[in-house]
Amino acid sequence: MTDRSTPFCGAGLFMGQRDRILEGLETLCQAHDVVVEKRGRGYSLLSRRTGAPVARLRPTDDPEKVQVLWWNGERWKDPGPFGRLTMPVDQAVEYIASEPAFWIHV
Repeated sequence: MTDRSTPFCGAGLFMGQRDRILEGLETLCQAHDVVVEKRGRGYSLLSRRTGAPVARLRPTDDPEKVQVLWWNGERWKDPGPFGRLTMPVDQAVEYIASEPAFWIHV
């Protein structure tokens, strides 16, 4: 069974314990009309308009960093040819916002 909870960002923030990843995504949600759904072990960013996947963030063992994935039309993959990409949430937000590959399916 898929863990599909209520979208965050723009549809009302999740009211529960403090979530640093969600807090970091708020700016991206507002600027790019994106909603975030917490699914399984990560956060899926979806276009509010089309519902198309934009990006996925997974927490890492380092609480300050997330793994960044992009939707290739069939599944979540690393966004480049060099393997797993991990970075702080604020850098991940900037990367997703500025990298056209994340927005091709939107």
